[in-house]
Amino acid sequence: MLYYAIICSNYSNTCMPVFSRFLQYFIAVAERGSLRRASEVLNITASAVDRQILLGEQHLGIPLFERLPGGLRLTAAGALLLDQARRWNKEFERVRVAFEDLRGLRRGHVRFAVIDALAKGFVPALIRQLQQRQPSITTEIMVLDNARVAEVIAAGEVEFGLMLNPLSSKLLSVRAYAEIPIGIVSKTDHPIAAQASVRFSACADLPMVAPGPPLALCEQIAGLEAATGVPLRRIAVCDNVQMIKSLVGLGVGVSVLSWLDVAEEIAQGELAFTPIANSPLRPLTLGLCTDPARQLSHAASAFLTLVATTLADLPDSGSQGHAAGT
Repeated sequence: MLYYAIICSNYSNTCMPVFSRFLQYFIAVAERGSLRRASEVLNITASAVDRQILLGEQHLGIPLFERLPGGLRLTAAGALLLDQARRWNKEFERVRVAFEDLRGLRRGHVRFAVIDALAKGFVPALIRQLQQRQPSITTEIMVLDNARVAEVIAAGEVEFGLMLNPLSSKLLSVRAYAEIPIGIVSKTDHPIAAQASVRFSACADLPMVAPGPPLALCEQIAGLEAATGVPLRRIAVCDNVQMIKSLVGLGVGVSVLSWLDVAEEIAQGELAFTPIANSPLRPLTLGLCTDPARQLSHAASAFLTLVATTLADLPDSGSQGHAAGT
């Protein structure tokens, strides 16, 4: 269309907004109703503004203004062009933002989901690190149970998520992972805390604060009991890891949790973690997951790379955890 030809005829990479000279002058005159007032804003002579308006009218083949003694008034065609020019400017701004996002000039917003165990520890530290490196990236974090993390990824509600024991599928792609050992969590002065590792059978006579459904460890512990023939002495069952840790910290009993669940308390010397040795129980897998069909924004890709690197660099969780707790 001729309209777009006029817009683009004087395009310059250094000109923002990306209007032709004609449209810049046209809008200035239309909004002020005067060549003189428009020229003052544009910092150019009124005659130069008038020449551009006349040239535009000649190209379009229709008058855009009525010349009146008191100034200029838009014709119906001029009003239509002004409305379309404003709309085009808004649309182009959205395109420009998208281009900047692709080039990394604009950092954007990242929405992701994590399990409750990650509400402390390395994920908040990563968000702080991201903010320090790229302060224009904003984040929105959903803290959910494990099954819900998978659901919101598949539904497109988040760009990625961190969850336990993910399975790759058409709706879920595992981009990076770390194996998280399972062990006995106790107070730091408990006798079991002094051991480098412990057999599951050693738990038989210990008062146990056991994870309950829907926690990922619930079924695994039940399977471990069946495989070893060692029933736990459950004095409490809880579906909230924070409550379990509070009860253990008060000396109510010990628990079976992953190193990830207690990493922060281990680092602070509040609880001890003793890996379970010679057990058929496999470590938990902490997976960084995305929807394989979704194209990530530049901001999400940058943050996802940071998370994946951190997962790969996680220390030997079992040994680190025991050392911190003793």
